[in-house]
Amino acid sequence: MNKKEIQRKRMMGYFIEAANQIIENEGIDFVTIRKVADIAGYNSATLYNYFKDLEHLLFFSSMKYLKDYALNLPNYINGAKNALDKFLRIWKCFCYNSFKKPKIYYKIFFDKYSNTLNDAVKEYYSIFPEELGNQPQELLTMLLEKNIYMRDMALLEACAEEGFFKKEDLPIINEMILLIYQGMLLRVLNNQINCTIDEAVEKTLKYIKQTLKSFKIKK
Repeated sequence: MNKKEIQRKRMMGYFIEAANQIIENEGIDFVTIRKVADIAGYNSATLYNYFKDLEHLLFFSSMKYLKDYALNLPNYINGAKNALDKFLRIWKCFCYNSFKKPKIYYKIFFDKYSNTLNDAVKEYYSIFPEELGNQPQELLTMLLEKNIYMRDMALLEACAEEGFFKKEDLPIINEMILLIYQGMLLRVLNNQINCTIDEAVEKTLKYIKQTLKSFKIKK
């Protein structure tokens, strides 16, 4: 990495940390370019050298809140019997953490930049590598995928390789599961559920399991 790239990542880190400070103290809805620039000690014009707009900055700043999910993952998958069991355990961890911070997770995975910033995830973790923890290669590959569709597909492909599903069925399985998850995440975000977070997680997993059952290869 050359000096210019090191400097760019350092500057991005300053602005991301400033935005996180506002998110923690005031909430994500109160983050503005001017506030972030002031806290970081630079002017707004400088910030635009590193981020396209406020949504771009918030996308990167929201990534911090994946830390608990990433660090909890190894505990959730410990003892998994096979790829399918691991798939469901990962979804349980993901649902639990995302339903606790629905606005943040929706911004990361379904907002303006969620499918367009191909290298954003890898770039973020190159700035804050400690937030990934010590992950096995299989989880690292999934965590560094560019969007939620690619993340889930990576897990489903492992299930297909172990003979649980036909490869040609994976795209539709993927889409159905993500529609279930996005729908529940929106309901949690809009306070449209009459249950606890744990109950919302179990309900989501129930629907995911039913979807998987419909496509599972009978042996």
